[in-house]
Amino acid sequence: MTSPAPVAADRGSVKSNAAKRLSEFVASYGLAVVFLLVLVVFSALRPTTFLSSGNIGNLLTSQAVTALLAFAVMMPLATGRFDLSVGYHVGMAQVLIVGLQVNNHLPWPVAALAVIAIGLIVGLVNGILVTRFKIDSFIATMGVGSLLYGVSNWYTDGQQIPGFDLPDGFANLSAIVAGVPLPAIYVAIVALALWLLLERMPIGRSLYVIGSNAKAAELSGINVAGCVTGAFMASGLLSALSGVLLASILRSGTPSVGQEYLLPAFAGALLGATSIRPGRVNVGGTLFAVLILAFSFSGVQQLGAAFYVEYFFNGGILIIAVTLSVYAAVRRRRAAVEASR
Repeated sequence: MTSPAPVAADRGSVKSNAAKRLSEFVASYGLAVVFLLVLVVFSALRPTTFLSSGNIGNLLTSQAVTALLAFAVMMPLATGRFDLSVGYHVGMAQVLIVGLQVNNHLPWPVAALAVIAIGLIVGLVNGILVTRFKIDSFIATMGVGSLLYGVSNWYTDGQQIPGFDLPDGFANLSAIVAGVPLPAIYVAIVALALWLLLERMPIGRSLYVIGSNAKAAELSGINVAGCVTGAFMASGLLSALSGVLLASILRSGTPSVGQEYLLPAFAGALLGATSIRPGRVNVGGTLFAVLILAFSFSGVQQLGAAFYVEYFFNGGILIIAVTLSVYAAVRRRRAAVEASR
C-alpha cells in the first residue's frame, strides 16, 4: 500500500514544476500577452476607431521610425554601451536628405547614399571614442549628439527646409501598397536581418558575450574593440535610415525633430529586454515593446488624454523598463549559476 507522504511529495513536485513553467512563460512571452490585452481592452472601449485600418496604418507608419531607432539603440546595448546620439542623428539625417535634394539638387538615391555614408562615419567616430580613447559611452555619444545637433542647425540656419520640390519617388518611400504601409515592411526586413545577425551568427553571440563580461570575452579571443565599434556603426546606419524614412513621411527637414524619438527608442529597447530573451536586448522583444507603447498611447489618446500625457507615459515606461530589465538580467545570471552547479 502506497504511503500518503510520497504521493503528497509528488503532488508538490508537480505544482512546483507547473509554477516554474508558468513563470518561464510569463518571463519569455509576457510582452506578447500584454500586447494582446492592450488590443482587447482598447478595442472594447473604442470599437469603431482603435482597430480601424486608418488608425493601424497611421501607427505602423509613424512608429516605423521609433522601431528602427530602437534597433539602433539595441546594437550598442548588446555590448553594454549606450548610444545617446541617435535622436540628434536622426534629426541631422532627416535635414540632410531633404537639403541635398532641395538645395543641392541631388537625385534622391544619391542623397540617401550620402546620408547613409555619413551615418556610418558617425557610428565609427562613436566607436573610436569609446574603444580607442576609453571615453564612457554615455559621455561620448552625448557629446557627439550635441555636435550633430549643431551641424543640423548650421546647415539649416535653424529654419525648416520645405519639401515642396521633393520627387515622387522619394515621397513614395512611405506610401501604402496593397493596404500595407511600406515603412512597416522596412522594419520587418531590418528586424529579420538583425535577428539572423544576433541569434544565428557568431558575431551576434560575440556581442552578447561582450555585454555580459567584456574581460572574459577578450580572454576568449573576441576582438572586443572591433565588435563594439561595429555595433556603433550599425547604430549609425540604422539612425541614418530612420532619418531618410522620417523625411519621406514628413516631407520637410526640421533640425529639432529628432530628440523626441530618443526616449521612446530607449524605452522600446530596454522594455524589450524583459521578454523573449529575458535579461538581454533582443529583436522580438524590442518589436513587441514598440508596438505596446504605440497602441497603448493611441488608445489613451482616443479616450481623451491630453497631448502632454505622452511624456509622462514614455518616462514612466522607461523607468519601469530599466527596472524590469535589470531584474531579468539578475534572474538570468542566477539561473546560469544554478545550472552550472
